[in-house]
Amino acid sequence: MDREFNPEEGISPRELFDKFERTSHVISHVGLPRSPVQREFHSTEAHSPDFRTPDPRTVHQIRGRLYRLRSSEISAMVEIGKFHTVAVEDLCKSAYSGHKNRMRPDLESLLRQGLVQMKSVPREDKGPRQLLALTKTGHGLLKGQQAAGEEQILYHGFKKRKEAHHDADLYPLYQKEAEKIKRNGGRNLRVILDYELQKKIYHDLAKLGPDRARPENMRTTAERHGLQVVRGKIPLPDLRIEYDTPDGERSRVDVELATSHYRLRHLLEKVGAGFSIYAHSSDVPNLRRVLDQRELTAEILSL
Repeated sequence: MDREFNPEEGISPRELFDKFERTSHVISHVGLPRSPVQREFHSTEAHSPDFRTPDPRTVHQIRGRLYRLRSSEISAMVEIGKFHTVAVEDLCKSAYSGHKNRMRPDLESLLRQGLVQMKSVPREDKGPRQLLALTKTGHGLLKGQQAAGEEQILYHGFKKRKEAHHDADLYPLYQKEAEKIKRNGGRNLRVILDYELQKKIYHDLAKLGPDRARPENMRTTAERHGLQVVRGKIPLPDLRIEYDTPDGERSRVDVELATSHYRLRHLLEKVGAGFSIYAHSSDVPNLRRVLDQRELTAEILSL
């Protein structure tokens, strides 16, 4: 059984980054500098067209304690909280446009203030990956200020290893879909993970009591949440993105991250539910071959 992962204790944020640089190829690839925190920008980056002077930190209070945060730090916390866990390199690419020297001081500050946790989480087929999660305090601060809006659910803490990596993989998947949505005029995007949908579905079915398994009740419940019944079940997507269309209508896209370990029945249920199916490039050929054998034309998108 997988163990729960807890943040490193008794080590400063700068030492934590340096430790990961020494022990992990991922952080070395991201290229976080070892310069002091006050040297927040590398001299070459300061002359790049994307260079921005860092925002001043403002004071925020929660439970009698003061926290000093930049708008970029709050935005990073919101991004992490939406997906439960986010990989450091993916946050750098998406939230900081690849500018490592803008990200590092933000993360060091968040780690030092106890608002974010960072953990090196092992993987079966690759080296460990550095994942970020909100702490309970960071989650409470964002929730108290409604930094993510009233409807957006945020999560905190690390889950088991496989689940933590799976949640982290949803962040770059979301970026791909969000780019398409925004390109077509979509706005006000909201992230909904399968936990939230599952909770709502189970709540509605529980109210039906012994009649919950009746086909008409299953179908009504599924339709209420924009889902379908497939083979007597209500398949849930890994990720739902809700957004406003240019016409002001509320729309959504349901996305599934499939792996080569998916059982055929499970994959067919997700395809039958009409989800957009993504997979890592190494898994795509095998998944497409499985669908071709069943003469199904569903598209497997490469992540």
